[in-house]
Order: sequence, then structure tokens, then C-alpha cells
Amino acid sequence: MITRLLTTTAVLLAAGLPAAEAATVKFDCTLTGNGKEYCNYIKERFEKETGNTLEFVELPFASDEKLSLFQQVFAAKDGSVIDVFSVDTVWLGQLDKHLADLTDDLSDLKPQFFPAAWNNDVVNGRLKAIPRLMDAGLLYYRTDLLEKYGEKPPETWADLKRVAERIQKGEQDAGNAKMTGFVFQGKAYEGLTCDALEWVSSFGGGTFIDDNGAVTIDNPAAARAFDTAASWLGSISSKGTLGYMEEESRAVFQNGDAVFMRNWPYAYVLAQDSSSPIKGKVGIAPLPSGGADGRHSAALGGWQWGVSAYSQHKAESEQLIRILSDEAAQKKAFFLLGNSPALTALYDQPDVLAVNPIIGSLKPVFEAATPRPASPVKNQYGAVSKAIYNAAFDVLSGRATGTQAVADLQTKLKRIKGQAWK
Repeated sequence: MITRLLTTTAVLLAAGLPAAEAATVKFDCTLTGNGKEYCNYIKERFEKETGNTLEFVELPFASDEKLSLFQQVFAAKDGSVIDVFSVDTVWLGQLDKHLADLTDDLSDLKPQFFPAAWNNDVVNGRLKAIPRLMDAGLLYYRTDLLEKYGEKPPETWADLKRVAERIQKGEQDAGNAKMTGFVFQGKAYEGLTCDALEWVSSFGGGTFIDDNGAVTIDNPAAARAFDTAASWLGSISSKGTLGYMEEESRAVFQNGDAVFMRNWPYAYVLAQDSSSPIKGKVGIAPLPSGGADGRHSAALGGWQWGVSAYSQHKAESEQLIRILSDEAAQKKAFFLLGNSPALTALYDQPDVLAVNPIIGSLKPVFEAATPRPASPVKNQYGAVSKAIYNAAFDVLSGRATGTQAVADLQTKLKRIKGQAWK
């Protein structure tokens, strides 16, 4: 596309016709910390390679505030505020009509990206964003404790419970009364939706709502997944888990008081910090499967690059996305910002592995990641997620069995859907 633009400019000049004026593309880029160096790197490349100008737009850091701002701007169909911006994984359905269709111009990039991330960005058969960075649920474990008890990272949830019970009891008997087997996100919020998706999917129970928008949660495998999670409370997980989000879980694990933890990749760097009590004693693995007929499943997180449907510079914005998505830019984001790359090839490259030796083990996790059912339900994902995490919380807290919860959730999700997802 860059070559074609330069060729067109040369032809116009040779014919004595004026070349098109350079465009100013407005780009969502955070200038704090190492972000300033990264943003300036992208600006220098874009302006040198395209002849256009890049202008930074700083948006709210909090995800909900950022989405609210987008919704206000897009409601006014204002194309002057932003051209290229970062989109949360679960926003695609909500922002669909406000995102430019990238299908015809950027579909050639598909082979470079993780399939789950790419497919998440396809809404109603049209490509609406390009993966920016990866995120997915992981199982963390204490390498020293597993070695002490002669155990290996668990392959199934049943294995996890057995190993966690054994080590928890052994450590408590040895004087560590605070030791618990497993910490995860048990509070009624979006994080529990992610955990519940992982449990249900790992047992072969589907994803609550399929890609066509059909509600599928009322099935025996999903009920078994919920009951399995409930069996951890009061056994390998304390009742306090019902109030845990990501940081509460990490605090317990990083303090040395848990054998296993479910969390996102960000927690690894913090657990290995020089001030961490468990530095050098942390391993990661895929989350367990539901059993021999199950699968390792991780909720897909991460962010994408989108273009405003109201942008007056769509072609130039797509040029910017090509730069943002190449190996050099993805590496720069990894080295400066710690972003897990969206390009599969980078997970095998020596300079990347030298900075973060464990990142290679994330590749199979990202390859098997499961998107939340956000795109099929469009603007109703907030209500859908709330119904899911409340159902999961009811089971964890003992107010419902798995069978009751999935049946009730099926009814609630169908009621939210009505005649069709809006």
C-alpha cells in the first residue's frame, strides 16, 4: 500500500498535477512511562514511511471510562476526534457499527496472528479490528512446593484438587496455618465470568452462547463444571475467595500462602520481582482440563486496533495499523511495555525469549484461548456477563447446584436476548 501511494504521487507530479495533501491521523497512544518512547517510535516510522502526520490522542486509562467516551463520540458520528484506537476484546459487538470494515484491505494479515484473537475481531463475517496484544488465563504454581512433594503441574481439575489438598495439609501441619491450595477470582464481577467460561469450556460445556447467538449453557457438562468449582470452597480454597479479584488472588499467592493461582500473564513479572517472597519459585502452565474428554481452556483477553467508521482518513489509518502490526513494532511494544505480542512468530525468537524466558510457554495457551461471548450478543454483553457471574457466584456460595444454575441461566440469557440480540 505504501509503494502504491508513492507511485501515485510520482505520477501526479510528473503530469503536473498537485499531489494529495498529507493527512493527519489521530492515534490513541499513552505517553506515560515507556509509552512515550513507543509512541514516538510509531510516529517517526509512520511519518517517514507514508508522508502523513501522526497526532497522539490520550484517552482515559480505565476501560469503562474509555468505552463511555467512545460511545459519546460515536453517537455524534464525529470523525475529528480519533482515527485509530485500542479496543478491548469484549467491545467488538457493542462498537460494531462504529468500527470501519477492514476486511478488504487487511485480511491478508490473518496468517500472522493467533486464530482465536483474529476470529474474535470478525463480527457478522466482517473484520472489524486487528489484534494488538494477547492475554489469557494461566495456572500459576509454586515450583518449590511441587518439587518438595514430588508432584507435577496438574493436567486436570481433579489432579489440581488432589495435589492442592496434599500440599495444603502438609504445609499446614508443618506450621503454615495460612497455606491454601488454590486462589482464583471468585467475586461477582467480570473476572468471574472469565473463570466460569474456562471451567465450562474445559469440561466441553461450550461458551454459554455460541457464535450464532444461540444460548447453549443448559447442559450436563456445564453443570458438572460449576459443581467442580463449588467443591473447592472450604476445601482447597477459602471462603474468602468469594471476595477475590485479580489483585487479591495475587497478594495471597505472592505472599507465599497458596500452592496454585489462576491469573493473567501480568502476575508473573510481579511474582518474580526482587521484593517478592516467592521470586524464583513460580511456574506457569495451561489451566487444567475437565478430564480425559475435556480440554485446556483459557479465557481470551487482550486489546485490538480499530479504525473509526467516521474517520476521514481510512486508508492512512490502515497504513498505520500495518506498521503497528509488523514484527518490529510488536517487538518494540514487548520490550518497552511488556505487551504479549499478537504475532505468533515472535514467541520463538531468541531476543524475545532472552527478555522473558517463559513467554514461549504462553504460545499454546494463546492458541487455545476461548473468547467470551461478546461479539454475538452485540450491545447486551454487559447484561449477559452479569447473568453469568451471578450464576457462578450462586453455585460457589452454595445457593444453587450446577444443574439449577445452568437451567436458570439458560432462561435468563434467553430473556435478555428476546427475539434477537441487539
